[in-house]
Amino acid sequence: MRLPGTRYQEHGWEQVRKLLGHCSLQAFARVDPALLLEPDTATSLSLYVEAVARALHGARGRGAAAGNSYGDTVSELALALVYELQARPGDWDALCAAVSGEHARLGRFWAQPGGEALLRKKFNDLYAVLRDKVDSDNYQAACGRPCSPNRMYAYRMLDTACHEIARLFEGWREHLAQVGAILGREVDAMPIEARQLRSIADCRAEWVLRWSESLVAFGGAPGPLHTRSKRFASLKTSPEKIAAMLREIGDYEQLSSNRDQDWLHDAGDAAAWLDDYLRVLGESEAASTPGPDLVLEMRQEEPEPIDDPEPDADLPDEADLPRLAAAARSVSLPPSYLQSAASSQARGSWAAREMAGDTLPVRLAVYLKLLGPVDDSYPSEWLDPATGELPTMQQLAGLDGISLPTLRKRRDTAIARLQDAATATREEKG
Repeated sequence: MRLPGTRYQEHGWEQVRKLLGHCSLQAFARVDPALLLEPDTATSLSLYVEAVARALHGARGRGAAAGNSYGDTVSELALALVYELQARPGDWDALCAAVSGEHARLGRFWAQPGGEALLRKKFNDLYAVLRDKVDSDNYQAACGRPCSPNRMYAYRMLDTACHEIARLFEGWREHLAQVGAILGREVDAMPIEARQLRSIADCRAEWVLRWSESLVAFGGAPGPLHTRSKRFASLKTSPEKIAAMLREIGDYEQLSSNRDQDWLHDAGDAAAWLDDYLRVLGESEAASTPGPDLVLEMRQEEPEPIDDPEPDADLPDEADLPRLAAAARSVSLPPSYLQSAASSQARGSWAAREMAGDTLPVRLAVYLKLLGPVDDSYPSEWLDPATGELPTMQQLAGLDGISLPTLRKRRDTAIARLQDAATATREEKG
């Protein structure tokens, strides 16, 4: 969960908590935990901060992991929280009182079996409270709106509830009864709400209330809004507050998820732009057909068009039209494609005369190879209406009634013939 000013509400908190507990135990391997029983809490706090900071600075693997989406590492977040503790001695006093209570009941419990786990839990509880205090203060500074640690906890509860509801909706088949209880109706098929729930802003307050209520029957314990605790009492009777908080979380998540997009468009300077331009040029050259530009040479060297060309052999007989229409339909082209494409070719061009013995699909395969699927010189009749490009090699093979390897072989033969003709023309002029 992300909210303005917060740093400790995201996925990395679990690692921060574990690192603080681990380093606190390391600190008390150097400092006697009995120091927590002393009335001079200021001295014990100072010694603890110094010892745990040294341990945190030495943390490597877990400490180097990402702690949130703002770029803070786990160790940086943990260290900042330790220094916040030094500025909030009241929280340290509460920890010392809790340890003193356990000592009065169990004696030196940290030296007993399982005692380290109990001591670690005391520090985990300390930092769990402290993180909400720090984040709620930073939220107020960022937004100018009041926010208590308890409200920050409520934000987190609602975020957790929404993700749990989304999980149940996704697995609605396995959770039919509970999903029905959340939606307030019987569910027999995939509920439309499962598609509508794209973010926490789409989650509805009544779903959260019913989800909490359903946990008694489906989770074995009361939900957070239905316990005896008064922590969420005001939310239980105020669905409009729940809806507003859900919208706030969703709106800020959407805003912060796009936080890099605006400046990324303007970040590149002239050198970065030029590097990218040169990369694109290099990729284009690497993907181009090796050898001379045959099409350009053909266009430069072709003679004037013949005024009275011979009738086009590609124009089909009337009796052949049903077969050609069926072939075109079989490759998802209009039934009249072959007739239209044949009648639109400039039959007096040098390239057309050189490929006069080739079928129309072979000629189109040559253009597809040399010029690509789109070129301004192509008549619109040559293009596939569905894509606005020349038909694919697979489509052309179907039109010609031959296999794809055969079409490739005939295409390459035609290109070689064009290349030989262009070379012969240059030699004659030379």
